[in-house]
Amino acid sequence: MTSQLLNTLFVQTQEAHISLEDDNVRVWNDAGTILKVPLHHLGAICSFGIVFITMPLLMRCADQGRSVVLFDVNGRFKARVQGRQTGNVLLRKAHYDVATSPDRALGFAIRTLAAKLQNTRQVLMRAARDARDASAREKLSLAAAIHAEAIDDLRVVETMDEARGVEGNAAQAYFEAFDEMITSQRTDFRFDVRSRRPPRDRMNALLSFLYSMLTHDCVSALEGVGLDPQFGMLHVLRPGRPALALDLVEEFRATVGDRLALALVNRKQITAEHFDVRTGESVLLNEAGRKAVLVAYQKRKQELVEHPLFKDKTPVGLLWHLQARIMARAMRGDLEHYRPYMV
Repeated sequence: MTSQLLNTLFVQTQEAHISLEDDNVRVWNDAGTILKVPLHHLGAICSFGIVFITMPLLMRCADQGRSVVLFDVNGRFKARVQGRQTGNVLLRKAHYDVATSPDRALGFAIRTLAAKLQNTRQVLMRAARDARDASAREKLSLAAAIHAEAIDDLRVVETMDEARGVEGNAAQAYFEAFDEMITSQRTDFRFDVRSRRPPRDRMNALLSFLYSMLTHDCVSALEGVGLDPQFGMLHVLRPGRPALALDLVEEFRATVGDRLALALVNRKQITAEHFDVRTGESVLLNEAGRKAVLVAYQKRKQELVEHPLFKDKTPVGLLWHLQARIMARAMRGDLEHYRPYMV
């Protein structure tokens, strides 16, 4: 798939060629032209996997300050080609200015958390409609109502700790109701409480693995646009911690990570045999389990969904790349504020 969004050309068609024809960028393969767009309409070109880019196009982009970003087929950042005139240092300074400004950082955190709460609420409401019995429906509906209240509470918080507290209370209600969304293999995948480092049961192990892949993808998206993945606002800074990537993950945790985990279990695409129980009661996916989840995750990234800012549907795997670019625009002041992704 090849698409043009936010003045950026995203080329995901494998073995496609990207070349410069006069002042136009042409994307083509053996079947013919896939897309043709004037170069001056583009601010960047992002290629995924095996995509061939001609040297004249690279040279023109370098001369004019357009970045060409290379990702592998799974969306992992590999390299960025950019000329001597780069705005990355100015973008990063703007990023650090926002992150170190209490008011601006709090505004970013509130909007991010509001999006997370709304997306999670949608997952709960959908599960409540499909609930297996009245008791499950009541628990899920109550958790959804708590999320609606939390969104209202965010409007009046004055500190980052207050914002985190509001989200934490909602998250507790969410995970207390999470077991009600597991409709098959309920004994093997019983969920009591969220546990990490290490996961204590199969569902927690599955969630942690999916969150880890989401985090890697968000790191790549931020690196691709030139932001510092480690300098976040909502998540506390720690050595080696991709705090800004974790901020970005919050928008997709429920709609991508949790929904995929539940689908894999409820459809019995993942079973107890895909996990190893280790000494000390830690549970981890085994090699067959990791492979099955990776395949399902890559398929999920190819699915088309609606994005509130665009008319055409967008592949799930481009969502964090689009949000990283929207974030960069907000950091530079091109937008009044950052607009997180909400379903």
